[in-house]
Amino acid sequence: MSAALTQAAAGVATAAPLVATQRSGGVLVVTLQRAPVNAINDALLAQLEAVLDEVEADDALAVLHLRSACKVFCAGADLSLIRSCVATAQGREAMLATVRRMQRVFARLEALDCVTLAELGGAALGGGFELALACDLRIAADDVRVGLPEVGLGLLPAAGGTQRLTRLVGHGLARRLILGAETPDGAAARALGLVQWAVPRERLADEAAALARRYGAMPRLAFAENKRCIALAGVPGEVGYAAEIDATRRLYQHPETKRRVAAFLDKRAPTWSTTPESRR
Repeated sequence: MSAALTQAAAGVATAAPLVATQRSGGVLVVTLQRAPVNAINDALLAQLEAVLDEVEADDALAVLHLRSACKVFCAGADLSLIRSCVATAQGREAMLATVRRMQRVFARLEALDCVTLAELGGAALGGGFELALACDLRIAADDVRVGLPEVGLGLLPAAGGTQRLTRLVGHGLARRLILGAETPDGAAARALGLVQWAVPRERLADEAAALARRYGAMPRLAFAENKRCIALAGVPGEVGYAAEIDATRRLYQHPETKRRVAAFLDKRAPTWSTTPESRR
């Protein structure tokens, strides 16, 4: 575990590592391991924040690959915590503070200028699927269950779920899925556009790792510019088109782009530079 995560673990109620990291080239594999179901609490959020600090500070990282060591990817907010909190006004405010923190952490994950990939090898429900929705890419096993079933508990997906799912699949389908508390399996989720890939369970780990390596071989600076322009696609007018020109100008001037274009024209593999200046 990285020094940042060790320090974060020391600052919360438990010293147990709830999040583990392993780096391979430009890929940082982040594994959730709060048994049994990676229920989200303040300790887990603190360690996720430490990971985000690390990724934001290291321009040599091109991919954050999020996965689980548990049978479940992530079951969302800790229901035992909710039950203990909702009995009093003070407890309800404390729970709302945790939900606000989830919003902030997931927003930081969404805003990273590298590629983020969620590997769903187990159920991703409620806040767990909200976490996955904050990632750029999602690959799931065919048989896992995903979704936002909070309405069945008299709640709503308040860590960004109503917003991100609606932007992803549109108002009509989001209403169907959220209001109906639907939890489709991975294959159906792929057909609905909730995940980009669905594969047999026995192939998931290898397929996800291959995707991470593929994206990890591309430059973070280009990811950053492309993600900014994609985010503007829903803005009316010419803002997105102007952003494309501005981003292209910056990329034309960048040494890493020049190296890659030259390598392509010379029909050779691009020279890879790992200095921070080459990735910004």
